[in-house]
Amino acid sequence: MAKTIAVIGAGSWGTALAVLLARKGFQVNLWARRPEIVSELDKTKENKGYLPGVKLPAGIRPEHDLRTVSRGADLVVLSVPSHAVRLTARQIKNFLPQETIIVNTAKGLELETKKRLSEVLAEEGFNRVAVLSGPSHAEEVGRSLPTTVVVAAADKNTAEYVQDIFIDPTFRVYTNPDLIGVEFGGALKNIIALATGIADGLGLGDNARAALMTRGMAEITRLGVALGGKAMTFAGLSGIGDLIVTCTSMYSRNRRAGIQLGQGRPLAEVLSGMGMVVEGVRTTAAARELARQHKIRMPITEEIYRVLYEDKPARECVATLMERPRTHEVEAGIW
Repeated sequence: MAKTIAVIGAGSWGTALAVLLARKGFQVNLWARRPEIVSELDKTKENKGYLPGVKLPAGIRPEHDLRTVSRGADLVVLSVPSHAVRLTARQIKNFLPQETIIVNTAKGLELETKKRLSEVLAEEGFNRVAVLSGPSHAEEVGRSLPTTVVVAAADKNTAEYVQDIFIDPTFRVYTNPDLIGVEFGGALKNIIALATGIADGLGLGDNARAALMTRGMAEITRLGVALGGKAMTFAGLSGIGDLIVTCTSMYSRNRRAGIQLGQGRPLAEVLSGMGMVVEGVRTTAAARELARQHKIRMPITEEIYRVLYEDKPARECVATLMERPRTHEVEAGIW
């Protein structure tokens, strides 16, 4: 069992996981990109910018130097935005033994390559990679509210090892061998959260939100299965579970961004005011390209892309979706 764990990334999720692990008795080295955040964590024992109101246990040691954070770590939790995963992996790999387990917690795709993040990590030389996903807002995990997630890895022993590290009376962890499905579920639900947020910003009501979530899951499943995921995975925690919490909670930055877009604010203004990465924006572009490459129908994703990248008015997108040719709800067993 690991003794020292490095958490790379002191945003809300990285901090919440560091708190969880420290409460379990692990020594946690928590890396923050900015030195002023390290100083604040040291002095106040609280991440006021990203996770206010949650006190850091004694077992957390904030650091700014990646070499220092990585040294002696038996396990590394990677909690940086998806667009920073490859660079961060390159920066830390020379400090770690090849057998070190990397637990990725970002939910997205690499925009330039359209690859899943476990594929990115494998390309950078890490051969023991696990993914932690599921309905899990940092604000609630940090306060020890009941949360259930899933860990996926190509190797069963790796998944079960990570399961043992994280599982706690308030943090239940399942394992799932479908790494592809778990990653696509976690990444693509952010697109639908943007869509439901836009609908809320337009004042379209509960019926529209429910329809977007349901048909959104159909899109997610179609693309995920086409690329190797298992259909049942999308009915689980990393699929419908994560979709529900992200599309209905104000903790969700993707939903909050969508609400502002629906209210007519420009994308650049919305993103600059968020203070945190809105993963769904990049993921929309990557997923749209994958869908076109593999000839998968993703009408909601297509319309969200047009809102984000082509300045199409959101209300026109609603009309486009509602006026599509009539069809059956279930086709070929995958909606």
